Amino acid sequence: MKQLNWNVYTTSMVRVMKALLAAYVVTGLLLLAIAGFLYRFQWDEGKVQIGIILTYILSCFIGGFLAGKMMKSRKFLWGVLLGLLYFLVMTLVSVAVNRELQSSSSGMITSFLLCMGGGMLGGMLS
Repeated sequence: MKQLNWNVYTTSMVRVMKALLAAYVVTGLLLLAIAGFLYRFQWDEGKVQIGIILTYILSCFIGGFLAGKMMKSRKFLWGVLLGLLYFLVMTLVSVAVNRELQSSSSGMITSFLLCMGGGMLGGMLS
């Protein structure tokens, strides 16, 4: 029976968590920028929604890119994992704050695919 090397798993998870943290820092900065544009230019709801969608994609792309750079092999899978974790954390925080899922199922599926795709693309291009 093959013995598991826990050091490898721990190191991998720490790297993924660092990339996930970076993705959420990017998210915070981009949402601050969107809020500034909303205040300054009186953006309508459509422009804010586009900004949020771009925030999901760019944040997951950067996180996936960083995860791929740190992992060096199977980069796109690490990017997909990062996108999945990003979506799960975002969903859990939303449920904790609102006490319910407020998005439609099609909106949730779209967000899920955007996060996974952004992370995968970032991992592939790393």
